[in-house]
Amino acid sequence: MSQQASFSQLALIYCGKLLPLEVLQSAAGHYIGTRNSEGPVSRESREYFRSYAAAQRVLESGGWSQLANP
Repeated sequence: MSQQASFSQLALIYCGKLLPLEVLQSAAGHYIGTRNSEGPVSRESREYFRSYAAAQRVLESGGWSQLANP
């Protein structure tokens, strides 16, 4: 498991926004991404997780894979 940054890479590169990573949910499942006051901005994790708790564990441990592009 590698240590991940606690802020977004894709939101910064593609939207110019430095946002904290958090667990979000879509129809496909839970994922690590970012949001602002208007809603979701980026999906940062390659993986989807079955539960909020599982996604939160890997976010805290750094055991997730960063998407290379949106």
